[in-house]
Amino acid sequence: MIKKVDITNFNSAREIISIQIPSYNVEAELIDFQDIPPLKDTIETLQQCGETFYGYYLNDELCGAISLKVENGIIDIHRLMVHPKHFRKGIAGMLLEYIEGINEDSETIVVSTGSKNEPAINLYKRNGFSSTGETRVAEHLSLTSFIKKI
Repeated sequence: MIKKVDITNFNSAREIISIQIPSYNVEAELIDFQDIPPLKDTIETLQQCGETFYGYYLNDELCGAISLKVENGIIDIHRLMVHPKHFRKGIAGMLLEYIEGINEDSETIVVSTGSKNEPAINLYKRNGFSSTGETRVAEHLSLTSFIKKI
């Protein structure tokens, strides 16, 4: 089941952090860059991020989450995470599909990921996203951006 998560609630934010850190640790290993911003989050910084969160729950356990901001018809995905023990169950794809269905006034989705994060790149391509380019953000880190018209 997917439902909105009240990130201003301390326990909800703690629940998000409990999947965000392990999920982004895997990405950090994949892209060989340990200094990615989600790994620096605390419960407090997460509560102040201004993003809307949706969580995927299995038997009341938070297994994955997506966060976004919507402005001028554009859904900007800021985070997409699945706890490593729930990888390869289709959760990330279900979260992507869900946000498309609840934002009827939006026409476009944008997202970026580490250019070496092949699982994420393949996920976005499989779900109809097209690459819009690559941006070097640090000596050993590039981000690939994607767009999808909905």
